[in-house]
Amino acid sequence: MTSRILIKGATIITMNDYDEVISPGDLLIENDIIKTISREKTNVAENDTVDTIIEGEGKVLIPGLINLHNHAAMSLFRSYADDLPLKEWLEKKIFPAEAKLTGEDVFWGTSLSLLEMLRGGTTTFVDMYYYMDEVARACLDGGIRAVLSHGIVGINSLLAYKTLQGAKDFVSNWGNEGNGRIKAIFGPHAPYTCPPDYFKKVLKETEQFDNAFFHIHLAESRQEMKESLEKHQKTPVGLMQEIGLFERPVLAAHCVHVTDEDIDILVNQKVGISHNPGSNLKLGSGIAPLTKMMDKKARLGLGTDGPASNNNLDMFEEIRLSSILQKGYHENPTLICAEEALGMATRGGARALNIDNIGVLREGAKADIALLDFKKPHLQPHASPIANIVYSASSNDVEAVIVDGKILVEKGSFLTLDEEKIYYEAAKSAERLRQ
Repeated sequence: MTSRILIKGATIITMNDYDEVISPGDLLIENDIIKTISREKTNVAENDTVDTIIEGEGKVLIPGLINLHNHAAMSLFRSYADDLPLKEWLEKKIFPAEAKLTGEDVFWGTSLSLLEMLRGGTTTFVDMYYYMDEVARACLDGGIRAVLSHGIVGINSLLAYKTLQGAKDFVSNWGNEGNGRIKAIFGPHAPYTCPPDYFKKVLKETEQFDNAFFHIHLAESRQEMKESLEKHQKTPVGLMQEIGLFERPVLAAHCVHVTDEDIDILVNQKVGISHNPGSNLKLGSGIAPLTKMMDKKARLGLGTDGPASNNNLDMFEEIRLSSILQKGYHENPTLICAEEALGMATRGGARALNIDNIGVLREGAKADIALLDFKKPHLQPHASPIANIVYSASSNDVEAVIVDGKILVEKGSFLTLDEEKIYYEAAKSAERLRQ
């Protein structure tokens, strides 16, 4: 049965390769696909061929935002272990608390993050964690698009076996669920938790999977760079190049401490990069050389990292930070213009994931859309709606969200998730884990 949604008279920011703004315009969704985008009134008999009409006057349509790096269930640890160095934060606080996790905890922690992401206009996110079957189940319930990886860690023989087997099982079981919304990939945690010999084993044992995709933390901290040079006489990026990781499709999170040669490797090997400015700042990891990466045409997108290290999942903050950090750091206000910043959170994220039908609004693309209410003081007037989004908007301005042609958020209310139940269950899990 065909389903059709018509959004009438909105300002449409397409984020195609050229930064096209259609104002006003009509957008027609048919099932899960954008059927037409028109500058004229769409020639549709509203009473008998459209199931839902959304009035778009005073509203701005953008492609759904793509959060390239997350650990969604870590919402349970929000504000639990703040203001600590990364190594101490992980080893003294997070790892011991995570040892108590159950699948049910991960389901409710993920569900809590889905509320936050969907209400903030995020329609696709990339996740790495444990109990990933429960993460996938939460995503099916919520309706979001997700690229999910079971974390692989080789710091001892038990974890090395258990996490690699869990990752292989997860990829085998979650190939194409939810009309293709759920994609399962591999998640070797980082070079410092997956020694080179173990990493080679991971690569060998995943050869059987067609088009295996990898999500990894890479070159996040100065300490990681120092230890890699001491142990391997290679940068983290150089080490991954040497063992052959980049012969596979890869999404690398952070890439803060990278040399010019590292950047060349990442660009030449077509590695997707998740730039996570909020988390990098909060954890004191530094500021990534974003302008150098952009100048070399790297596959750049944006991520929040987990809600325990950011501490929110507001992609509008990451968009703004990606621009103003570079302007301030380099003392050059012309760097990372508004179109480039929004582009990283939309089409850039899609490119980093090698997915060509999200991150843009065009005929034939997936109907993943966020609708912003511009009838607010901080968004008026709007000589440039893109600049208003990058420098003025927040997740609170999102009014409606559509994923795969289905309305998930309408006038700020959730249509697929029980908000109050999720709050209750997540709080109960978090209290037990902190004990």
